[in-house]
Amino acid sequence: MRQIAIYGKGGIGKSTTTQNTVAALAEMGKKVLVVGCDPKADSTRLLLHGLNQKTVLDTLREEGEDVDLEDIMQVGFGGTRCVESGGPEPGVGCAGRGIITSINLLESLGAYTDDLHYVFYDVLGDVVCGGFAMPIREGKAREIYIVASGEMMALYAANNICKGIKKYAQSGGVRLGGIICNSRNVDNELELLTNFARELGSQLIHFVPRDNMVQRAEINKKTVIDFDPDQPQANEYRTLARKIDQNDMFIIPSPMSQERLEELLMEHGILD
Repeated sequence: MRQIAIYGKGGIGKSTTTQNTVAALAEMGKKVLVVGCDPKADSTRLLLHGLNQKTVLDTLREEGEDVDLEDIMQVGFGGTRCVESGGPEPGVGCAGRGIITSINLLESLGAYTDDLHYVFYDVLGDVVCGGFAMPIREGKAREIYIVASGEMMALYAANNICKGIKKYAQSGGVRLGGIICNSRNVDNELELLTNFARELGSQLIHFVPRDNMVQRAEINKKTVIDFDPDQPQANEYRTLARKIDQNDMFIIPSPMSQERLEELLMEHGILD
């Protein structure tokens, strides 16, 4: 069983990329558990056709500690198993605690079964607190993929995430598997992301082109593969899933200094 965490700047498209990739893996016959690690609880919506499932934290608040696995896990597209950790009530507590609580509860309820090929953790934003770093800090997720684009702040966030990976890699087995470009049609984007990944010592595992089909599928509460499997964009996610499935390049990243990152951006015309 491979446990993978997907990180990246808030709003970069982690949840969309994760769910479409998971749908492709499910289509390949892989058994996948998706654990949403975002208080918005939108990491499984497309796989569940919009079902607003009860989060782990909401369930614990309403029902106490006597919780069964079926209370917090729903089955979605292609047999994917879907869990949302949720978050605290607004203005109260730490959202990162929800991740810790959820993963510990899933372990105690036997969610990590032997037949699983993958567990995906869709993690909120940047590595800015211990709670959101929990999947890699505790050694739950040993493979990290960072979703980025050619936008300046997306690359700043990706570089910071690599600093967190490097820190935890020194005491555990977590490794960076690559950068996923969720394209925003920025000038020189493919070249920039390829060189960005290379500077980290990693790889651009796939460049996902921008396509309005993704938004059309989302409006219909589905992944692209579920909504229209013959679309070229569906094949992009199949290619990404296949590359992840076959990936054997896992490294401890070498994050750039702020100065070097800005130089790289200038070299590709992002900063003037």
